[in-house]
Parts: sequence; structure tokens; C-alpha cells
Amino acid sequence: MVHLAQARASSGAATPKQQATAPAPLHALTSIRFVLALGVVLFHYQVNMITPEAVPIALIERARLGVDIFFILSGFVLAHVYGPQIQEGRYSHRRFIVARFARIYPTHLAMLVLMGLVAIIAVMLRQPFAAAGHSLTDWFADLFLVQAWLPISPTEWNGPAWSLSAEWAAYLTFPLFAYVGLRRGRNPWLTVLLAALVFAVMDLIYRRISGEVVTHADSTFGVLRIPGQFLYGIGLQQLSLRLHPRPAMAVAAAIISASALLASMHWQLDERITVALAGPFVLSLAMVSRSGADGVLAHPAALLAGEASYALYLAHMPVLVIWKNAIAVLTGSDSSYRLSVVEVAVLLPITLAAAVALYTLWENPARAWIRGRLSSPSNSLGTS
Repeated sequence: MVHLAQARASSGAATPKQQATAPAPLHALTSIRFVLALGVVLFHYQVNMITPEAVPIALIERARLGVDIFFILSGFVLAHVYGPQIQEGRYSHRRFIVARFARIYPTHLAMLVLMGLVAIIAVMLRQPFAAAGHSLTDWFADLFLVQAWLPISPTEWNGPAWSLSAEWAAYLTFPLFAYVGLRRGRNPWLTVLLAALVFAVMDLIYRRISGEVVTHADSTFGVLRIPGQFLYGIGLQQLSLRLHPRPAMAVAAAIISASALLASMHWQLDERITVALAGPFVLSLAMVSRSGADGVLAHPAALLAGEASYALYLAHMPVLVIWKNAIAVLTGSDSSYRLSVVEVAVLLPITLAAAVALYTLWENPARAWIRGRLSSPSNSLGTS
């Protein structure tokens, strides 16, 4: 999960050449992340609510596919930021890995430690959380971001973190993705077609293992879920370089693609169709930014929400677990009880506030500290 502004942030002075080739920000792609993260939050709230799972709100149930859109976004934004470096021979994989580690790991570590403390306290208070099979082995798998790399079902210490494991695998192998999709003269349509083929192969493998489509992969072999989407994003970014729509056309394309995406979710079409439709949505938003038609999506509040979306994504389940265990202790009930609508109405603003605080007080300072420790002074573009 990567924000464009953060991917471009520097830890040292940029050379004139770097400044000249620094990519322009795509504000719409940053702001939309809040909507995607909020959809995942509402999905998890719905699963835990009194409303039976058998009759969920379709749009919210399919909001979990926001993770797949995040994967496409990651490929798109990283290609946007690092593509020029690769094509000009300035790319350093070490600097890239330091940047990605500094971006994703501090918040992940904070939430993992928090969940470990919750488990310890639950043991002391004899709450069910501690007896749910949470193992130390799985905690360390989460710590090293490898929990989604194998066809097993590890305990989810912080459920959403499986996608970080998949992202980390993509980061480690980024030179391979770059070779396939970011070489000079590469036809972006071929990259998009190859992405579809990779997605189909990953889907076939996962269906052989689990009997479900690959969009259901998470902590169990969730790494299969990212290669196709990530490459899809890279191909779309390269395709975007050939497009120069007028602002009105870009906005119209965004509205049409968003409508198609939402319709596929509402009518619960095959999830693979929804993933395919997410591509034009991401592409059209990038065109909205490039044409200068960001509008409200470039507002500082929208950008802050987008920047804090990663913290929201990782913090919402710990907040939910702590809330349910606290209520269980206070009322003498079981922490597996289902939430009321009133509780959700209270939990949501608490979670949003916690996400902004986490982003402001921990994520940003920790990222800057890691960059300062591990990045060379001359490194600028792409060190976050």
C-alpha cells in the first residue's frame, strides 16, 4: 500500500536531474484510498454486527475487494514513481526496499505488539481471545511478514496484515515486475494482457487448493492474490502515459468507471469481473489528476484522510478487538458477541480518530527515522 506523496518524499537534497524527473502528484489516487480503507472497515463491522451474515448489504460485503484495488494502485503508483528511475538507469533496489520497509513496517509493528499485549491481558482476565488458538509461531510469521506466503491457515493476529505480507513479496521481487512492465518501448497493452494471464494462473492455483476464486485468498496463501493485480497497475500506468484527455473527459471517464465498478459490487457479479473493472477506475482517476480536475480530491482534508488510510486499515481490527473484549469484561459476556448499530456508530469515529493519531504521532516520525538511519544522504526520489 503506497501513497504517491509519500513515495516521492525525500530524506536528502535532490539533485537537479532528480528534481527534473520527479513525477507530479496524483492527488485523486491518494484521496480515494480513504474510501477503499473505509469500505474494508465497514465490511468487518458488518461481519461482526447483529445483522445475520446471511443477509449482508451487498455493496459493503464486496467492499473487501478494496484490497485488490489497493494492489492495483500500488503497482500503478510505484510504476509512476520508479519508472523514470528504472528507464534512466538510476534505480537502486536497496533504496527501494528501505523506502518500502519504512513505509509499511512501523504501523504494522505497532499494531502487532498491541495485539500481543491484548492477548496477554486477555489471558490474565480469562477472556476467550487468548484461547482462540493464537500461537507465538504465527505472531513471528506476522512479525517477518511471511504469514501469507504458504497454503496454510495461520492465526490472524491482525487480520488485514496478511495483505502487507503479499505487498512485501511484491516489493522484494519488484525488479522482475519492472523488467516485465517498465522497459523502454514495452507495449503497455502486452503488460495488461500478461497481467490477466498471471491473474488467471494464480486463480487456477488457488481454486485447486481451496475451491474458491483467488479473491478469497488472505492469510492462507494470500501472496497469490497480488502478482496479477500489481502487474495490472504497472501496465495501466504505462498506458496512462499515452493518454491526454481534457478535464471534462477525464471526469466523465471516472464517473462511468466508478459506476460500473459499484454496479458490479452491488449486483455481486463474479469477483474477478470487479477486479478487472477496478483497472479503468484507477486509470481514470489518474487522468483526472493529470488533467488538473482533482477538485475536492485535492483538498487538504481529503489528502490527509488518504494519507491516514493505511493507519485506518491496520488499526480498525485491533480497535474492534479491544472494544469487544472490554465490553465482555465489563458485562461478563463473551467477547464473540455481535455488535449493535449504536456500537458501530460509536466505534467508527473512535477508529478514525485513532487512525489519524497513529499516522501523525507514530507512522510519519517512524518512517522519517528509518529513512534517516538507512538511506544515504544523496538519496532523494523514492525513499519513502
